[in-house]
Amino acid sequence: MFKNYLKVAWRNLLKNKGYTVINVGGLALGMAVTLIIGLWIQDELSYNSYFKNKESIAQVFQSQTFNGETGTGPAIPRPLEKALRDGYSDNFKHLVMCSWTNDHYLKYGEKSISRPGNYMQQNGPELFGLEIIKGEQDALREINSIMLSASTADALFGNEDPIGKTVTVSNEHKLNVSAVYSDIPVNNSFNDTDYIIPWEKYLAVNEWIKNAEDQWGNNSFQMFVQLADNTTIEQVTTNIKNVKKDLNEDTAQFNPQIFLFPMKDWYLRGSFENGEQVGGRIKYVWLFGVIGAFVLLLACINFMNLSTARSEKRGKEVGIRKSIGSQRGQLIYQFLSESFLVVVFAFVVAILLVLLSLNGFNELSRKEISFPWDNGMFWMVSLVFIVFTSLLAGSYPALYLSSFRPVDVLKGTFKTGKYAGLPRKILVVVQFTVSVAFIIGTVIVMQQINFAKNRPVGYDKEGLIQIPTFSQDFVGKYDLMRTEFIGSGAVVEMSTSSSPTTQIWSNRGGFTWEGKPEGFQEDLAWTEVSPEYAKSLNLKILEGRDFSRDFATDSLGVLINETAKKYLGMENPVGQLLRDDNEEDPNPPLKIIGVVQDMITQSPYEPVKQGVYVYDRFNNASYYNLRLNPNNNASKSIATVENVFKEHFPDIPFEYEFIDSEYGQKFASEERIGTLSGVFTALAILISCLGLFGLTSFVAEQRKKEIGVRKVLGASIFNVWNMLSKDFLKLVVISCFIAVPIAYFIMNGWLQEYPYRVVLKWWIFAVAMLGAMLVTIATVSFQAIKAARANPVKSLRTE
Repeated sequence: MFKNYLKVAWRNLLKNKGYTVINVGGLALGMAVTLIIGLWIQDELSYNSYFKNKESIAQVFQSQTFNGETGTGPAIPRPLEKALRDGYSDNFKHLVMCSWTNDHYLKYGEKSISRPGNYMQQNGPELFGLEIIKGEQDALREINSIMLSASTADALFGNEDPIGKTVTVSNEHKLNVSAVYSDIPVNNSFNDTDYIIPWEKYLAVNEWIKNAEDQWGNNSFQMFVQLADNTTIEQVTTNIKNVKKDLNEDTAQFNPQIFLFPMKDWYLRGSFENGEQVGGRIKYVWLFGVIGAFVLLLACINFMNLSTARSEKRGKEVGIRKSIGSQRGQLIYQFLSESFLVVVFAFVVAILLVLLSLNGFNELSRKEISFPWDNGMFWMVSLVFIVFTSLLAGSYPALYLSSFRPVDVLKGTFKTGKYAGLPRKILVVVQFTVSVAFIIGTVIVMQQINFAKNRPVGYDKEGLIQIPTFSQDFVGKYDLMRTEFIGSGAVVEMSTSSSPTTQIWSNRGGFTWEGKPEGFQEDLAWTEVSPEYAKSLNLKILEGRDFSRDFATDSLGVLINETAKKYLGMENPVGQLLRDDNEEDPNPPLKIIGVVQDMITQSPYEPVKQGVYVYDRFNNASYYNLRLNPNNNASKSIATVENVFKEHFPDIPFEYEFIDSEYGQKFASEERIGTLSGVFTALAILISCLGLFGLTSFVAEQRKKEIGVRKVLGASIFNVWNMLSKDFLKLVVISCFIAVPIAYFIMNGWLQEYPYRVVLKWWIFAVAMLGAMLVTIATVSFQAIKAARANPVKSLRTE
């Protein structure tokens, strides 16, 4: 019986090729979008799946309150390690201190490369379950050892066996390769960790880290844990919540709250507001999940509309089948089998479309998604997906067509009725409501991105490059290098800084100043710079003066930004002192010599943070900042800079970054979301237009004789076009008025997440509405004009 149903369905599809192409094409597009989004969602949800102990791994976080505002992050003090080991060791299987991921130079023989990595305590590789390819399992036992990722080992040693070989790190420390581990896949934390060095080495070569052993206020470290078998995240968090506050009175004023942040939430739920977890990238998973569902719905609506629009053509078939004994249930199965066949064809085409577009999608979304040919679960889900889509698309037409009375359709007295087309009109309204809402959403996302891009940066980022200086080789050579670079003619100014221009790496508090409010808890972005910093960035001095080598006292001088001036409550800040509030061993007071324009160093969607720029007395530079000569070709200037660099640092790889490119990365996530939304919106509109095109074709066919009569009686092409188009335009106008408030409500809520945001203007909604109407007119006009230009003699002729 089912075979017969499929055979009849196949004949019907071949008989109506135009209808079949529109239905299969529309469904294939909808299913392809849903499949790609499904693969993307699966990739997002499977983040960190490489780690076998994912459910029991967590990072130690803390929340602190400054002036009523609570901030949350992973930076913790060193004494916390001892406190947890001494008082709560039975809660943990492993507890591992870890540095932040930083680039270092690795050298073997004549080959020198720069790679990111971490210092980590001995149990780190076991905690994270790293797959050791070569060497020891307990590879961080010796202080002068180093573990390398497989790709880094290959880059340094080629076909040589790396185990036991000596690698020079940052031209300072000679370490022996003790193990090689498999590269951590891209969709996992630590995927950029290309080497691991023992934590003890970190302590041995950095005096400030050793000194931080009892400094509860120095939050400069990370800690990862694996829970003991008999505990939970919630239980351990309850136990350790107040450990810092209880053990250190000086930091108690900030109400530090220690808690465990589980690995399963690191990627998708990593956002906090005022101490509370508020989501994160999971919102994009929901967003694209909803988009995929709606795009599939649009494609299914096309099938429903085109199937029911052809009801009069299928009416006699239904009447004959019923008159010779077919039950309604059999007819429903017949139409559902037709739907199933269309969906199967559409699914095959959808897979082809996915395969053709997957590389482009990966490039756009910065993913490495592959088609899961060998994944049995994928094919099981796909089968359910096909059946679900078949039922969704075919249920209404099956129920509708099978309800016809055979007497009416066979006698020719069957009329579809005044309201027979109402469901189709409702479905068209739904289609274009979704499409218009997508258009508005995409426009607003791009508006928000452009709004932030056009925000004054505060400095001149064009022609500015930064060179990392992560080696002791650079210490004491700044003046020499500045003279050499400027003397080459490729550079007009140069400076150093302890943080990159587009980031904040350090924050400080613990100051007093004249007029400081009682109980005020300051939190200042802290950057140590050379005297030429403002000149090299073209940073405007608003009050006072810049650093000068002519004044020896400037070694204890600071520049503050506009926001810091307001934050500190200083009307006339120049000349005021920032004093260390440590009465036992205070640092010398710092004198404010000038106020500089605010510059964006963090998110361009948020207010500028209060910051101070301190004269670098201790050679804490992490970057050279070079202003290229604007009169020279940039690529030639870079080549000249590289030659000068190599003359003085032959064993260090030359690496640089354009600041405008680094700044552009701040928009990367939103731009990807905007671009993907735009692509899916365009496909949603295309699917809606396919359905509208098909409906217009059937309406024109249905009213062929009426059009012929009207033309004979003198109707113009415009009259016929107007007659066929106005009904569809009315539906689209209704869709627009439904879509606008829905889109406004959703997008206005989305914008509230950004302190610095675009104001929604009326023209955004007007453009979306106008665009929808123009697309409708263009889609409908082709068939309407074709019908209007047809010869009325042919349409009125009878057999």
